[in-house]
Order: sequence, then structure tokens, then C-alpha cells
Amino acid sequence: MWSEFKQFISRGNVIDLAIAVIIGSAFGKIVESLVEDMMMPTIGILFGGINLEGLHLRIGAEVIELGKFLQALVDFMLVAVSIFLVIKVVNRLKGGEEQYKLKQTTNIEVLQEIRDILKEDQRPSLSHDVSRGEPITKSGMKIQIRSDRKSK
Repeated sequence: MWSEFKQFISRGNVIDLAIAVIIGSAFGKIVESLVEDMMMPTIGILFGGINLEGLHLRIGAEVIELGKFLQALVDFMLVAVSIFLVIKVVNRLKGGEEQYKLKQTTNIEVLQEIRDILKEDQRPSLSHDVSRGEPITKSGMKIQIRSDRKSK
């Protein structure tokens, strides 16, 4: 059992996950400080120091804390905006402003590419060129052709 535990812990995935959790919690503190210490006071100045947490709705003996929900919603939006801005800045510093473009292909185009690959595979050849690797279609899709098919 001890050897299984050592094997489990020594896997890269567990270590990577632990590092991600630690860095994520540290980054969470940075974002929380950004929202609570910088953004919320600025919003308070702009809107005259409004605190939403005090809003509540009393129905009979029950109290619905509407303000706490609205404050949590505002905090969530500010956290999302701040994370988005931090990621944009990091990507700009890394030079990662590339836009990913996906080519739209129709089913007919994909089927035609598959047909062409199968036609090429049907041509008689003495040996299969393994160095070529998997065929890649015009749409960028990899197709694996099995050579162990049985002919009828």
C-alpha cells in the first residue's frame, strides 16, 4: 500500500495540481485585494458610498438579505473583470495577442477529403511510408488509416 501511495504522489499530475492550487490561492488573494481595496472604494466614491449589504426585504418574520446577494454579484463581476484584464496584460507582455481562426468546413468537404485519402490508400504499393505519419486533411483534421483491415 505504501508503494502505491508513493507511486500516486510521484505522478506529475498530482504535483502539478498541488502547484496550481497553491498558485491559484495566492492569485485569488491578489484579485480579492484588487477588488476590495481598490475597485470597491473607487465605486463607493463614484456612487456616494453606497453599501448594498444593508438592503433587505422583510416579509412577516422572515428577512430576505437582498443586499448581500447584490453585493456578491457586484463582487463576482469585478473579480471576473479584473481577472480578464490581468490575463490581457500578461498575454500582451508575452506577445500572445494572436487571434485563433478556425476554418469552417462543411460535412461534404470533410467527406470528400476522407474519400481522397481512402482512394490514395487503395492504390497498390509495396510498402507503407511510415515516416509520413498520419495524413492531415485540408481542414487540419488527422485521420488514422488502419492497415490491419481484412479484405473480403
